[in-house]
Amino acid sequence: MAVYFYYGDEDYNIDLAIAKLQSILNPDFAAMNFQVFDNPEYQTLIQALRTPPMMFGNMLIVINAEKYLLSQKNYFEDSELEDIEDALKNNPETLNIVFVVKLPREENKKLDSRRKLYKILNQFNSQEFQTFKTYKIAEISAWIKQQAKNKNISIKDDATSLLIEQIGNNLRQLDTELEKLKLIAYPDKQITKDMVSEISISNQDLFNLTELIIQSRKDKALLEFKKLIDKKHPLEILSAIQTMLRKWILLKIKSKNLSSIELAKITGMHEFVVKQTLTKLKNTATADLIRLKENLFEAECKIKSANALDIVSEVEIALIK
Repeated sequence: MAVYFYYGDEDYNIDLAIAKLQSILNPDFAAMNFQVFDNPEYQTLIQALRTPPMMFGNMLIVINAEKYLLSQKNYFEDSELEDIEDALKNNPETLNIVFVVKLPREENKKLDSRRKLYKILNQFNSQEFQTFKTYKIAEISAWIKQQAKNKNISIKDDATSLLIEQIGNNLRQLDTELEKLKLIAYPDKQITKDMVSEISISNQDLFNLTELIIQSRKDKALLEFKKLIDKKHPLEILSAIQTMLRKWILLKIKSKNLSSIELAKITGMHEFVVKQTLTKLKNTATADLIRLKENLFEAECKIKSANALDIVSEVEIALIK
């Protein structure tokens, strides 16, 4: 079989690539023939790489290798690296091996190509998975259309544009929305703009809600929230607001020292959207944004730990207290 080296800051595309390899395994023995190791020590790693052929079909081994390539010092001795290279060049016919390094999003980290392990892995099926820039609409659009095709549905151009406008470059969330839209469209197989509008929360919706909270217009904020839960689960709204708040707080803190282009890079927002957002936030105190984010995080922890009596009420309290 083959050896693969997948790395980059778009973890969802890496997950999809692994899932594609996993799909060729014999489903009757999938649990036995799929193994994942997290930065194993040399002895465990070399044993995994030299796994003998199985009698139940192909096998897939995934090696999460972040520590190998992101630590300050070399993880393996030269003799160990020689053994690893030899094992990879002579891996059994029935074995697929995938080394994975997921880099933090929006930090612009790169792997050190001078490292011996990098050079070894780069000899094989090496592929970098980069996050789509938010302004590269054509690339995100092409990805959405391909994912729709994989799900045996199609999506109109205006529907694709609206999805990108609402969600941006979060591929995992985009894929989740496509799954929902497929159910809404059934028995038809085409996604329309109206369908996207029916389930999507826009950035403007979130901005309106957050502004009302910050302005202490709590009655109107609760009405706005009730409108949103007709489209989304409260936890999804919580997550969306927290993501937005994180970006806003970054903008407020960093805007004194960084240009709009630099702010766009660290937040994943388009430069035009950065300028527009900073204008809207001109009279909003950073402390208010931080306090709201803390309240929402506390509510999320209560909900996920089953300590909330009612999910909707817990979110409402976090929004207005």
